[in-house]
Amino acid sequence: MNKEEMPRFLVFAGTVEGRTLAGELAASGCPVTVSVATEYGEKLVEEQPGLAVHRGRMTAEEMVSFMEEMKRDAEENGGRPCQVVDATHPYAAAVSENIRTACEAAHLPCLRLLRESEQEAATEDCVFVASAGEAADYLKNTEGNVLLTTGSKELAVFTEIPDYQARLFPRVLSTAESVLSCTKLGFEGKNLICMQGPFSEELNTAMLKQIHATWMVTKETGKSGGFGEKLSAARKAGVKVIVIGRPVKEDGYGAQELRRILEERYGLKLERQAEGDGAVSDVPAVAGEKTQVTLAGIGMGAYRNMTVEVVEACREADAILGASRMVEFARTLGKSVYCAYKDDELKAYIDAHPEYRKVVILLSGDIGFYSGAKKLRRRLMEADYPVRMLSGISSVVYFCGKLGTSWEDVKLLSLHGKEENIVGAVARNQKVFALIGGKDGVNRLCRQFMEYGLSGVKLHVGERLSYPEERITSGTPEQLEGMAFDGLCVVLAENPNAGELPVTHGLPDECFLRDKVPMTKSEVRSISLSKLQLRPGSVVYDVGAGTGSVSIEMALQASEGMVYAIEKNQTAVELIEKNKRVFRTANIQVIEGLAPEAMEDLPVPTHAFIGGSSGNLREIMECLLKKNPECRIVINTIALESIAETLDCVKSLPVTDVDIAGVSVAKSKTLGRYHMMMGQNPVYIIACKGGTADEYA
Repeated sequence: MNKEEMPRFLVFAGTVEGRTLAGELAASGCPVTVSVATEYGEKLVEEQPGLAVHRGRMTAEEMVSFMEEMKRDAEENGGRPCQVVDATHPYAAAVSENIRTACEAAHLPCLRLLRESEQEAATEDCVFVASAGEAADYLKNTEGNVLLTTGSKELAVFTEIPDYQARLFPRVLSTAESVLSCTKLGFEGKNLICMQGPFSEELNTAMLKQIHATWMVTKETGKSGGFGEKLSAARKAGVKVIVIGRPVKEDGYGAQELRRILEERYGLKLERQAEGDGAVSDVPAVAGEKTQVTLAGIGMGAYRNMTVEVVEACREADAILGASRMVEFARTLGKSVYCAYKDDELKAYIDAHPEYRKVVILLSGDIGFYSGAKKLRRRLMEADYPVRMLSGISSVVYFCGKLGTSWEDVKLLSLHGKEENIVGAVARNQKVFALIGGKDGVNRLCRQFMEYGLSGVKLHVGERLSYPEERITSGTPEQLEGMAFDGLCVVLAENPNAGELPVTHGLPDECFLRDKVPMTKSEVRSISLSKLQLRPGSVVYDVGAGTGSVSIEMALQASEGMVYAIEKNQTAVELIEKNKRVFRTANIQVIEGLAPEAMEDLPVPTHAFIGGSSGNLREIMECLLKKNPECRIVINTIALESIAETLDCVKSLPVTDVDIAGVSVAKSKTLGRYHMMMGQNPVYIIACKGGTADEYA
């Protein structure tokens, strides 16, 4: 694009960000007119080729005339497009409204440059008011000296405060106009501070101590206006802060995002210039250099729970990504924001925007606690992106702190989008913490605890943690069942009667409800389970489950896994349901039906116990090996015909490590004062492991 075709810009520059952008546009070759209200504002605009300054406040009608003249001039010089940028101060709401109205009347496009906000950085000790008048009304009921950092324009409202000439210390610009307006109101001598900001934290602190301030009044002036330095200084000096919030919630773009829009819209390449204190706003891209990605845990979500390290990473970032709830804070920083949570979408966005040299992806809580950071990090590193990990405060740490309890002895679980045996965990552990998902998640949990005889457990439910609407509700499952809770919440379950179960298998037969259903006896059950070699997270089929005695013991061993008890007999099915409640093994799912048909839709097994096959042993084993070619299988059989069938299967099917044991058990029976050994049916226990034959792979 030659110089005659370059777009022409009108920038209303009431902020350092606006003046910086105007300089960048002029440096790119675009004709730029900067509109400022005062002579002082004109002095702040650095002279450079292609940049003109218009000084003086304009009404909406005068703005329309000025814009129309700019359009005519552009048309006379080759029809160059015209673009208006509103970079006025956040508190100049009336001026922004005039600019918007004038642009509509002149049919010119207008973009609003938003100043980075730091209102979230304010602490709970800050007092928030909507206007200078409200701040003055609040101070009427207080005592102590006040540093006013709100400028001279609204200073008159503070003269209504009793003894204001002695209590108030306004800090204003060092211009004749400002000084004259202040002295007319009675502010002079040591009570009038005339300086040009922004000010460092150290200078603010010294000033507060010098005037023996009890209060500071400030507007939420953002990073460029030194808002953060004012808050830090007030904390150090022990001064309370009254914050006058921004008058309206504006629509617009941060400096980085607005630059990108202008570059894409007009084919420009803007070179970043120094802002305010001389610091360059971002690092220029180096050919071939990969974007640095930071995965940052934001804690519960509220600003005050974010670590300083994470906040600084966000301030230094070119773009901030994450789910919509995560990036709300980022919008106040004036950064480019992209809402997404899926790995593919996040990576695709980073790939498509190589101009962003530093990208932060915000994640809930702590990145090491049930976080998607692990998978996302692997995905980004596979694409050669350098990845930095920043931890946040986890919900368990925050919640236990709120409850005043330790968390080093808490069993940690997540029920958010996954199944966990929380009943077994609560039965074993005095304290269990769980992330809960779904609108009915807490109610389902309460019903489950009541069903498994854990009605005496005390539950603490935390909702919207760290936010103003945070709520913590405590009670028993019966008390909480039926209440409405947030879809995303946390629960701490306390069970003072929790007890560790035996780590060895072989529970006494008398522990189980039996009726007339066949049951694998304790000694045989113990040997069979040792041959099965279960792990905590195993997925196990119990084929021909009978009373469920083997299923119960497997569920206790694989406490983090799942047991599928497959049984065709209705009476036996009812017994299994009763026994699983007695032993609080909620990680047993009873499947009524005949194997192998009943197994078809079940998850892939890691292990299987076959206590009864109804003549379908080969078909059952083939189904197991098809689902998992490496499935470990243990078979119990008594009849000689079944032994022959089993031997034929292990010889012809792709299994290895075949182990056959014949077990004969005799149990003592008391007759008078004698103990007689009574023999039980001999049982053959066959163990094997799947091979890797192609037809089952």
